[in-house]
Amino acid sequence: MTEQNPGPEATLTGESISLREVRKSFPSAAGSTLVLSDINLDIAPGELISLVGPSGCGKSTLLKILAGLIPFDSGTVTLGGEAPREGRRDVGFMLQQAVLMPWRSVKENIRLPFDLAGTKGSAPDQRIDELIDLVGLGHAKDMNPWELSGGMQQRVSLARALALDPGVMLLDEPFSALDEFKREHLGLEFTRMHEELGKTTILVTHSIPEAVLMSDRVIALGAHPGRVLADITVDLARPRTAAMIGTPEFQEISQQIREALVGTDGVIA
Repeated sequence: MTEQNPGPEATLTGESISLREVRKSFPSAAGSTLVLSDINLDIAPGELISLVGPSGCGKSTLLKILAGLIPFDSGTVTLGGEAPREGRRDVGFMLQQAVLMPWRSVKENIRLPFDLAGTKGSAPDQRIDELIDLVGLGHAKDMNPWELSGGMQQRVSLARALALDPGVMLLDEPFSALDEFKREHLGLEFTRMHEELGKTTILVTHSIPEAVLMSDRVIALGAHPGRVLADITVDLARPRTAAMIGTPEFQEISQQIREALVGTDGVIA
């Protein structure tokens, strides 16, 4: 991971993540189907890693385990030294769809985590204003969700996920519903915020270029069952830019990931 000078306003609040021999199965007609097999990962505070792999490799299942939304069969999982559990304030979760409350304005949607946590006083107002500026929605803070473009809705969702200043951010294909240009732009905007805020981040994506452009490491997962095929370091300088996509270094890393997923014989792992 390339070392950075985070700048005077950065808050390095990332938490470490550890998974040891994690297995997960779901009920099936045959009894049970193994979805994740012996997952071992260590993620350092402030790292951004991507999970890539074919459908059925357990990417989203892994995020749900980390968020405490579903149990796992065996192994150990810790975030910031603690076991996962639902409702942790230090874990933010951003989904593929923004899932905004249509009767709440942009500002009031971002306020939702504070309302659910019972936080009162002036602190939430200041934090909300900071987040609105961070995601570039100052001009739209009083607009309704249905007045926003898809990219703007995802910016609101991102600000809401950051509201309680989590140490860990879990992103489940957050930009996949956007067109290619908006997806690339918002991905770069997120990496800029990541570099500034230092959150430990796990991104699930089907896009190899998106994974390389944003990440410090890319974890390639195979399917049936889901398992780690490769852990590939993205040794590109930060801040990341769109111009990097055409460089030989970028293409070489992308090819390493493709070979890990598909293999030289063209068979998907």
